[in-house]
Amino acid sequence: MEKNTNLIAGFLLAILAIIWGSSFILIKRGLDVFDAGEVGAIRIIAASVFLIPFAIQGLKNIEKRHWKLLLAVGFFGSLLPAFLFAKAQTQIASSVAGILNALTPLFTMIIGALFFTQKFTARTVLGLIIGFGGTVILILAGPVGSIASLNYYALYVVLATIFYGANLNLIKFKIQDLRARTITSLSLALVGPLAAIYLFGATDFINKVSTVDGALFSLGAIVLLGVMGTAIALILFNQLVKITSPIFTSSVTYLIPIVAVMWGIWDGELLYPGHYIGMVAIILGVYLANRKKKQ
Repeated sequence: MEKNTNLIAGFLLAILAIIWGSSFILIKRGLDVFDAGEVGAIRIIAASVFLIPFAIQGLKNIEKRHWKLLLAVGFFGSLLPAFLFAKAQTQIASSVAGILNALTPLFTMIIGALFFTQKFTARTVLGLIIGFGGTVILILAGPVGSIASLNYYALYVVLATIFYGANLNLIKFKIQDLRARTITSLSLALVGPLAAIYLFGATDFINKVSTVDGALFSLGAIVLLGVMGTAIALILFNQLVKITSPIFTSSVTYLIPIVAVMWGIWDGELLYPGHYIGMVAIILGVYLANRKKKQ
């Protein structure tokens, strides 16, 4: 039974890496026409609409205490990161955003230690230091022999990974009694209307769709991002949290940067040596922080 669970967990991890590693290039294509707020809102709306049947089905299992937890999951796991990643990618490469996303396991551990039952070891602390060092290198990376000015937009991704870390611990320790698709569908159902109010009431979305060349292609990229990268991927992700641990699940970010960088290079993005050094440092830090001492 344990072997089967490990196989399923490994398979889900690989699928998630491919889906989420491709998310950053889809955000980039959406930003060709729409602004960051529109991209974030369309992504959430597409995901929440796709999951309406699951949300309706899951209502019968909901208790009063679940609602505030599901709302928190919707905000920290979906709504806020969707806007933050889109905003970041207006000024940083999609591949860099994918690399920075690897900070999620580190913040998962920090939040777990501060508010839940996670404990730090000396190896974990070393991993955190190396990971954050890699983040600084990545943010400051420039041409060989030079340091670029601080790109503050990268901090939007860092904030998003903090929210992801909070969300992981929340799901694992507070709502274990709900099915993964129930958590995903209902949390998105709660924040979807907020995204719709913003999109149709505070943006130029309708005019862009009807008048701007390439708008339908960009819209399709964002809808695909919402359905695959948010709705379906979150169901798989939440299921992975429930059958393993928050740390193992967040380790999907080992693989996401590889996929994101491959897409970025294919799309003509320029990466400096510092970007690769930063990526290696972050992944090494995550590995050290996650590595368990042999018995």
